Amino acid sequence: MSDATVTIDRYGVMGYPVTHSRSPVIHRLFALQTGQQMQYELLQVTAEKLETAVRQFQRTGGKGLNITVPHKRAALDLVDQVSERAATAGAVNTLTFRGSEIHGDNTDGIGLLRDLNVNLGFSLQGANILILGAGGATRGVVGPLLEMQPQALRIANRTVDKAQIIADHFDRYGPISACGFDEVPVSEPYDLVINATSAGLSGAVPPYPEAAISETTFCYDLSYGLNPTPFCTWARDQGAAKSVMGWGMLVEQAAESFEIWRGVRPDTAPVLKQMQINA
Repeated sequence: MSDATVTIDRYGVMGYPVTHSRSPVIHRLFALQTGQQMQYELLQVTAEKLETAVRQFQRTGGKGLNITVPHKRAALDLVDQVSERAATAGAVNTLTFRGSEIHGDNTDGIGLLRDLNVNLGFSLQGANILILGAGGATRGVVGPLLEMQPQALRIANRTVDKAQIIADHFDRYGPISACGFDEVPVSEPYDLVINATSAGLSGAVPPYPEAAISETTFCYDLSYGLNPTPFCTWARDQGAAKSVMGWGMLVEQAAESFEIWRGVRPDTAPVLKQMQINA
């Protein structure tokens, strides 16, 4: 019998902070389910060290990386080839190392759509959507959301200029606009309010527009935690119809990255169940 050494391929997630991430658990479950030999690491990296850290991971044999807050836009500058959806988003969350080249993709949007449509049964067509925050996460989800033909999509941010830049970037894809947190129009109720700010990671609650929430509003936080996030708690306090953390999106976007890297699609349903995620 041969004692050939089994090669364990290395992957990981880079961000700051990143210690809260559950991605290693998810990818470990995917690997067990599909029989893949791989390991997945947490890599906390500051902005000024991102390029050095990515290239070192590549140089030492790493196969791929997920990129999270706050590096998704900066990572775009490191890639040699970029997917259409990452180019459209202007942000990258999945890096694949192919020889000396780095390929960049963005799985955030498809991850959110799959969670909303499949796991949660929410219909986006004709919906009035409000996104809070104007960072890399917003860039990753706006394009796919507009493809679902909502009635309107508005981005609100503390700094209006940042929201307007994203709105201008995507205005050819559908009805999109921008405003400040204190300027959110509330003449029509919002069907879906998405929190794409990173404030919840520090326990903070920005000055979200209370009047944007009605008893029919579905609230979705791209962040997640073992306990309700500050945004989810706030949304419930405002009387939202439903308030959900981004566990499902996390698992769904991870499955998309996993398929890009390994060429096999994991089944997300048992992973959501095994992690006892109440999506």
